[in-house]
Amino acid sequence: MATPSADHNHDYQRGAMDIQEQASTYNAFMALTKWGSLALVASLVALVVWFCTPAGFLPGFIGAVVVTVGGIVLLREKPGAH
Repeated sequence: MATPSADHNHDYQRGAMDIQEQASTYNAFMALTKWGSLALVASLVALVVWFCTPAGFLPGFIGAVVVTVGGIVLLREKPGAH
């Protein structure tokens, strides 16, 4: 069995690779996570208020709208963030 040598003759040069695709994938994943979490929280608020309290559908829907609007205001991309 050959032992790996410490002398590596590769074409790899640190920092020379184009990482635009990786950066785009990361940004898309983070955006989906952020907005998906907001959608999940708004849905949970609506369903909990609708089914777990005597308030009913309309207050649950209003609560979900308030959470959604607040989340959009807080989570939107700020100018100059990149």
